Amino acid sequence: MKILIVDDEAPARDKLKRLVAEHVANASVFEARDGREALASIATNTPELVFLDIQMPEMDGITVASELHPPLPLIVFVTAYDQFALQAFDANAVDYLLKPYDETRFLRAMQRVAERRATSRKISAQAHLLLNEKGRVIVIKPADIIRLEAADNYVVIYTAQEQHMMRQTLSGLLERLGEGFVRCHRRHVVRVYEIVQVSHVQKGDAELLLGSGISLPCSRQYRENVMLELAKLA
Repeated sequence: MKILIVDDEAPARDKLKRLVAEHVANASVFEARDGREALASIATNTPELVFLDIQMPEMDGITVASELHPPLPLIVFVTAYDQFALQAFDANAVDYLLKPYDETRFLRAMQRVAERRATSRKISAQAHLLLNEKGRVIVIKPADIIRLEAADNYVVIYTAQEQHMMRQTLSGLLERLGEGFVRCHRRHVVRVYEIVQVSHVQKGDAELLLGSGISLPCSRQYRENVMLELAKLA
């Protein structure tokens, strides 16, 4: 596993490097001292996991997380301040390590990372979607799908780079995709990991903010299920 450790304090980075070396097999570890170095390293090294300090010079960890684009690494925030916990989980963090943490707490975080990776692999292992477009066969991996939108007798499939139309019902396609996706509206399905914020609006409805910056409506009848799916990630 490729792991990036981001912290402006060398002793904090050294502690994480030691714990990773002792408990994570075949890990390739990279380091960054601030937010800008972190973004550069993520773009260059494409780590699967980032231990990200929150309070840093130049750019804080929450801002770093908001600047990322799919495919996203898993993020474990590390900080000495517990007031950032809500923001961290709004940023879809796997875990939140509060300094000073011990080896047991680190291992619990790595267990959560393992569970998240296992769920992601389940999605990736599912059968690809095959679409015929103008004489071409387009292959779409479920792991690349961000959201779905119903359009008459079709479903628009959105990935990070493009969109496609498939003659299918929204319910039927959701059943094929299975775990990792949730219906939030009669016309919308979203990948759970893409949700970074839930804002309640009038009459029990809500609005979902995705990591891509897109906002989707969340109807009252689907809100509870969306919150349950998000709770599984905490």
